[in-house]
Amino acid sequence: MTFEKVANLLKEEALKRNQVEEISPNRPDPLMVASRYKDEFIALICALFAYGNVPAIIKFLESLDFSLLDADESTIVLALEHHYYRFQNAKDIQAFFITLARLKKEVGSLEPIFVSAYQKHSNVMDGLRALLTYLYDSNAYRSRGYQFLLGTIPSLTPQSPYKRWHMYLRWMVRKDHLDLGLWQGVDTKDLLVPLDTHTFFLGKKLGLIQRKSYDFKAVLELSHALKKIDPSDPVKYDFALYRLGQEKILL
Repeated sequence: MTFEKVANLLKEEALKRNQVEEISPNRPDPLMVASRYKDEFIALICALFAYGNVPAIIKFLESLDFSLLDADESTIVLALEHHYYRFQNAKDIQAFFITLARLKKEVGSLEPIFVSAYQKHSNVMDGLRALLTYLYDSNAYRSRGYQFLLGTIPSLTPQSPYKRWHMYLRWMVRKDHLDLGLWQGVDTKDLLVPLDTHTFFLGKKLGLIQRKSYDFKAVLELSHALKKIDPSDPVKYDFALYRLGQEKILL
C-alpha cells in the first residue's frame, strides 16, 4: 500500500471513529470512564491503569470511588484496603491515591507542572519528566507495583514507549468527540503516539514503522510518519490505528 493510500485510509478512519458512540459498554475503552468525569486527576488514574484486558480495566475503574481524591489519607487507606489490580496491591493503590490527593491539595492541577517544563523546548518528554518527578517527590512510598504504575522518570534518551502517559496527554490536549481537551498550554503538533502492540504491528504493516523493536524510537518514527499526514495534529490518527489493530481489520 502506498503512503498516499495509507494516509487516505487513516483520514477516513479517524473521521469515522471520531464519535461518542465509538466508546461505549459494547465498545469499551478506559476513556469511557474518564469522559464521565472530565477531571485531569481521574483521567490520570484511568490512563495509568489502562494495561491488560480492557473489560478487566473497566471493571476495576468502575470499582473506585474517585471522591477519595478529596478525602484525608486515613479515609483513603481504609476505603482501598481490599482493592488490587494485576501488579498493584492495596498498598500500591492507596499510595497512588494519596499521592494524587496531596498533589491536588498542593497545586490544584497537573497542567502547570507539565506545561512549564514542556514549553521550554516544546518537548512533551520534558513535561513528563517534570510531572513524574513531582509525583515521586510527593510520596516516599516505593514498590515494584507502584513504580510500574507510574513508570520511570524519563532519561534524556528514553527507552520505554510511555504508552499510558502519551495516551493521557492525548486525552488532555486534544479536543474532539473522543478526547477531553482539558489542558490549554500544549500544542497538538508536539504530541507523541501512545504506541501499544496493536499500533506497533499495524504501523509496521502499513510501512509507517521500519524499526523492529517496540521502544521509544518506534514512537518517534510513527509520530514522524503521522506528521506527514497532518503536521498540526499527528496523534489524531492514534485511536483509528488502535481500533483497526484491535479489530484485526488490517492485521
